[in-house]
Amino acid sequence: MWIGEMVPDLKHPILLITYPGQEEEAIIRLSRVGYDNTIGYLKGGFDAWKVSGKEVDSVKRISAAEFAREFREKPLVIDVRKKSEYDSQHVEGAVNIPLNRINQHLAEIPKDKPIILHCQGGYRSMIAASLLKQRGWDDLVDVEGGFGAISQMDVPTTAYVAPTTLL
Repeated sequence: MWIGEMVPDLKHPILLITYPGQEEEAIIRLSRVGYDNTIGYLKGGFDAWKVSGKEVDSVKRISAAEFAREFREKPLVIDVRKKSEYDSQHVEGAVNIPLNRINQHLAEIPKDKPIILHCQGGYRSMIAASLLKQRGWDDLVDVEGGFGAISQMDVPTTAYVAPTTLL
């Protein structure tokens, strides 16, 4: 779903790692939006990679309750939602770097401070965390459930503004 935003070069080679049985559908979906340079897929998916003994890495995920506790220490919070989502309501003090713009803002993200990433539900922030980890950031965590879960905690947020009023 995010390929067009994150990989602007249509000729960039793509190696798929999908759930078994979904390889063909993924290739078709990619080709429908112009990405015809799928060079293959990993037979057996991620499980095959792990079983082979190849190196793996992971991103730590924390709950919204853990976020609320850690927030008291004033960590760097990066909200990777779209600007309109952020403008509608966000955690006070959070920095907005939308996922589709993260590559253009790498120089602004310190590598020597703990970072907490979130989006609305946890999908985009995990992509952002993976990208940052790949590029050398190690002290970062992702919030499970994203802002949807955080907003249910005792964490200061800005007042809600209906997105339609932001247009």
